[in-house]
Amino acid sequence: MSRLQLGVVGAGAWGRNHVRTAAGLADAELAAVCDTSEPTRQRLARQYPAALVTADLNELLGKVDAVIIAAPAGTHADLARRCIEAGKPCLVEKPFALTTRDAEAVAKAAATRKVPVLPGHLLLFHPAVEQLRALVAGGQLGQLFYLYGLRLNLGQVRQDENALWSFGPHDVSVALFLLDETPVRVAAQGHCYLQPKVEDVVFLTMEFQSGVLAHVQLSWLDPHKVRKLTVVGSKKMVVFDDMEPREKLRIYDKGVERPPEYASYGEALTVREGDIFIPKIASVEPLAAELGHFVRVARGAEAPRIGPADGVRVVRVLEAASRSLAGGGAPVAM
Repeated sequence: MSRLQLGVVGAGAWGRNHVRTAAGLADAELAAVCDTSEPTRQRLARQYPAALVTADLNELLGKVDAVIIAAPAGTHADLARRCIEAGKPCLVEKPFALTTRDAEAVAKAAATRKVPVLPGHLLLFHPAVEQLRALVAGGQLGQLFYLYGLRLNLGQVRQDENALWSFGPHDVSVALFLLDETPVRVAAQGHCYLQPKVEDVVFLTMEFQSGVLAHVQLSWLDPHKVRKLTVVGSKKMVVFDDMEPREKLRIYDKGVERPPEYASYGEALTVREGDIFIPKIASVEPLAAELGHFVRVARGAEAPRIGPADGVRVVRVLEAASRSLAGGGAPVAM
């Protein structure tokens, strides 16, 4: 079987990682890269002399079997629709679109043309997140109470999207993946410190029908680089720290127990201290796992793990959070 001819649209700060990873895939070939920047195209032509480097999307579409869209966020929906019209499977980097209407239009076009479209929810391909999902689904944490995430850094400051739309898709997609439900209410507060109308820090809260509360702090204006998620259940608690080089997942056998019979609240609740278990996590680059899956989906060799509906759900949450942000943090019903 010949190798899948893969194209990448957008080779900027994150797109260049897609280019690098696509070029290293065993069952695909980096056939073309499209970017509007002349200096970027010159660099790519030197690095990947066998690939077509162009500023014309139509030229790329005529050369490839499938497309990775990693251009600026505001172009994602339009580029996805053009790929679908050309019959090319595509992976659309986060955010899937900037409005629910655009996300739904992409999903509808993909369904009508029967073209595979995957949202770029990278963390769903992280081995630690996959293991965390298995713990939740298997009931090992007991009843889930709440979870909270920290996604902080100093830079990269963006002009075309705020911290909510830049960082939020990661944590929202993970929360929906772990809980297998959509929030019923969303609230967000933030502030624009560096640029007008572009929030540098956002505090996002999601409430779920099951009673689970999820909170996320997002900022590119922070002295710490943090990528951490804590999940608290009635039996156990788990911390996923993506900045840890090896021990990315820690399972705490801790909790608060209530005996079946008690005379007072003081007797009812007792803290249980247990062991900390650090499971072995497969050393797999999430981006390579994501692109490998996309290639197999594009070939028809594997069913997509996530699809346009997942992209729409995340965009719907982010759009509701944006309305809350504009309303000073007032909760928005989903």
